Amino acid sequence: MTLSEIEQQHDFSYPTLYRQLERDGMLAVGEYGPDWYKLVLPTLKDHPTLLLHADDFELLNIKAVAEAVETLLDADDYRHIDPAFQFIPFAQTGAGDHYCFFAASAQDGELPIVLLWHDQNEAQYLAKNLQDFMFHMLLNSMADQDTYNDISDEEFRDQLAKTLGTHARYLTPEQAQVLQTLLARDIVDYEVVLPKGRKEVHRGLLTDIELASLREEFIPYEKFDSCFTYSTAG
Repeated sequence: MTLSEIEQQHDFSYPTLYRQLERDGMLAVGEYGPDWYKLVLPTLKDHPTLLLHADDFELLNIKAVAEAVETLLDADDYRHIDPAFQFIPFAQTGAGDHYCFFAASAQDGELPIVLLWHDQNEAQYLAKNLQDFMFHMLLNSMADQDTYNDISDEEFRDQLAKTLGTHARYLTPEQAQVLQTLLARDIVDYEVVLPKGRKEVHRGLLTDIELASLREEFIPYEKFDSCFTYSTAG
């Protein structure tokens, strides 16, 4: 299965950037399986594929994309997704929610990115196009060192530097410069305020408040974080 075949089968066009990523090998993550982390991941670390180190993001290879599109369009699927929306998945979370191109909302060749929740009848707007989505995900990575898995400061910086090395060319010069500047910062511990007065300690190169400010400045999107129902059932 190729991207062109998926396009023809479902009558939409992929963003130019996604096509470029595929040509450059940025989508070549191999086949996921029990040995993927042991055998495949080490071969990708020096030249990270699309958002390889992003939290809760598993890139789908082209074969998996084709299968996921079919599943989402299946009338017997438990989600009963309205086919008019034309959700085209390209990645998923560990829980099985899908990051999708929202093909039905294409505008001037740009497809919004949404997160399709598998356990509730909602899709959530994340970015107005793939380039902005990448920038936002990289900001998130820089703001949130994986202390749960004991990623050291040195490894954290190395992952980010190598990721920027393969991703910068796909961003705007301004976006790439923002990330390069952040990379030179000291790592800090900061608190994130949660509902009901709770607080959570995070560690990274920028705080959640700085991240929100940069998002507003460089990739403003009035629909960001808003949701809509996707099912025709009930």
